[in-house]
Amino acid sequence: MRELTFAQALGEALDEALTDDSRVFLMGEDIGAYGGVFGVTRGLMERHGRDRVMDTPISEAGFVGAAVGAALGGLRPVVEIMWVDFAMVAMDQIVNQLAKMSYMSGGTLKAPVVIRTQQGAGRGNGAQHSQSLEAMFAQVPGLAVVAPSDPADAKGLLTSAIEAQRPVIFLEHKLLYPTRGDVPAGRHRVPLGKARIVREGSDVTLVSLSRMVGYALEAAVQLEQQGVRAEVVDLRCVVPMDLETCARSLRKTGRVVIVHEAHRSFGWGAELAARLMEDCFFDLAAPVVRVASLDVPFPYNRTLEAHVMPRVEEIVAAAARLCTEY
Repeated sequence: MRELTFAQALGEALDEALTDDSRVFLMGEDIGAYGGVFGVTRGLMERHGRDRVMDTPISEAGFVGAAVGAALGGLRPVVEIMWVDFAMVAMDQIVNQLAKMSYMSGGTLKAPVVIRTQQGAGRGNGAQHSQSLEAMFAQVPGLAVVAPSDPADAKGLLTSAIEAQRPVIFLEHKLLYPTRGDVPAGRHRVPLGKARIVREGSDVTLVSLSRMVGYALEAAVQLEQQGVRAEVVDLRCVVPMDLETCARSLRKTGRVVIVHEAHRSFGWGAELAARLMEDCFFDLAAPVVRVASLDVPFPYNRTLEAHVMPRVEEIVAAAARLCTEY
């Protein structure tokens, strides 16, 4: 086991995929000679050539459309969209073409495209470069939506995404790239749609994904000092959503706090809360609570941005209230 950064783990998964499968190629803005805006693809053009690692024009609709066509022709494109906010330019290709090809052809056509993109706030990048849009993609049948929280999962989930027979939106939080962790050498796979328990507990369940898993773990440490044992679930994927693991944890603790960086209204937390209420109503000892970003565009000002985003103390307060009032 080696320690790698989140960015290095992603780069290793891409390098191995390019080496092992001649159908895999990468395309996106500044991913070649520059090595990607966060360095994930650094060195891959030199190792695999310009026909396998391709810089594209600034035209998301154009190169996502090209990727859809290449996938229908038997290749396995991995597309990088520099910021998730820019995916809006390609939503016709993603929503009306990529997501629906298999269904509309009765399964005779496959479009195994992976779209890697960076999302999340915390760097003061302003309203057009700080969004978390996983719920937008998750609402479209046909797309898998993945958001890893640590380097090992970054590599394992990306490897599984590239090998999948379906289109995958792979969301990487921009503040996770420098984080470090143990990563298995060689082909490492984490199945899509399988959540994991990252901390055992018995009093309250904290469900999160991506960067907010770290916030949930910090909250769990603080809650333990108050005598509250919190279980932390890393959802990993919004689609497929592992309701079974979440329900199993709920039945153990009776209380759930869902944490996501996306805006509170209409986020994936609302969907999970509804599903848990429908399936586990009589196991609930308290209402399901959500901690999320405020329903306003993310400010450029760092102090205001921090106020809009979820905070560890909010998670602690929500969980403690569930454990004391119910």
